[in-house]
Amino acid sequence: MSDRPLNVLFVCTGNSARSILAESILNHPAIGHGRFRAFSAGSHPSGQVQPLAIELLNTYHYPTDGLRSKNWDEFSGPDAPPLDFIFTVCDKAAGEACPYWPGQPMTAHWGVADPAAATGSDEDKRRAYAKAFMVLKSRIALFAALPLDKLDRLSLKQTLDDIGTALPVDAD
Repeated sequence: MSDRPLNVLFVCTGNSARSILAESILNHPAIGHGRFRAFSAGSHPSGQVQPLAIELLNTYHYPTDGLRSKNWDEFSGPDAPPLDFIFTVCDKAAGEACPYWPGQPMTAHWGVADPAAATGSDEDKRRAYAKAFMVLKSRIALFAALPLDKLDRLSLKQTLDDIGTALPVDAD
């Protein structure tokens, strides 16, 4: 596809948990192997990253430097990195009118239950974050292992859509 690392944007409404986790997972050298550069953004960013998301990433030694809640408009302007893939990871963002993404990036919806909405004890909330992390990590690992240069656009789109339905998304 490209000689440069492929740019991947993970989108969610608040950009405080799921998309942040996904950005960090793909940017981990053992997952993305330097083939990808991941970003995250939200349609209505909360302005802060959920502390339990950072705690979980630190626990598993995933990168947290530079993680911040940001608006998806940062990735639709002339100074934005050229995007190759955009994945929505929450149902609300998938149904919203997205900005124009230059370059016709490949898109797919990979909905995951929102761990920030989990109720109960602190341990219950940590379990919700761990489950979201594991679902995202599994999907992202499948994506990162794809022979992208060997798939035509239609086959790739179908495969990306299939990855989004491959694993359970509920937080129970």
